[in-house]
Amino acid sequence: MSFWEYLAGRHQQLLTDAGQHAGVVFPCMVVATVIGVLIGIVTYRTEWAGHLATLTTSTILTIPSLAMIGLLIPIVGPGVAPTVIALTLYGLLPIVRNSVVGLRGVDPALVDAARGIGMSRLMRLLRVELPLAWPPILTGIRVATPMLMGIAAIAAYASGPGLGNEIFRGLASPGSKNALNQVLAGTLGIVVLALVFDAAYVLVGRLTMPRGIRG
Repeated sequence: MSFWEYLAGRHQQLLTDAGQHAGVVFPCMVVATVIGVLIGIVTYRTEWAGHLATLTTSTILTIPSLAMIGLLIPIVGPGVAPTVIALTLYGLLPIVRNSVVGLRGVDPALVDAARGIGMSRLMRLLRVELPLAWPPILTGIRVATPMLMGIAAIAAYASGPGLGNEIFRGLASPGSKNALNQVLAGTLGIVVLALVFDAAYVLVGRLTMPRGIRG
């Protein structure tokens, strides 16, 4: 059976797996973005705090994904829960790092001007600093998403959802006639999803970035 014949015969299941894959990555990215930006806001003003936040999240990223999920299974059980927790933790580093860099890169003169017209610290953060720091934050999100797409495939080994199931079915039966087709279908599906998400982020950037920053 050719690869295209395999896709035609399995397209419904592949679409279901792709939907599950996107459905687990997207909310994890939302939660990681909220947590990561909050950590950046809390730590960017102090040099040591920013370094500590970056070091902590980078340390999390050094833990092998399969080991992370294996450690979480006894606590929360197999399936979706360990996948969601692991993906959220893995998504923090690029967002925290870029939030700190972006907030520190805001022109102090603009912040002083906002202070001069009577803006409170919270208003300066919401109306001046975060909008100007948004481009690097969005870049961090764009870096984290394809990384989580790949890590989510590993979660299938622990009964997680998504296209990883297709890949592991192929790897578990190397002698079968469709083993290669299964691995290719799962892998290409993840690549396509990552490209779709990235295109969506480009659109979000065009809609949300201040015009002067967009160019």
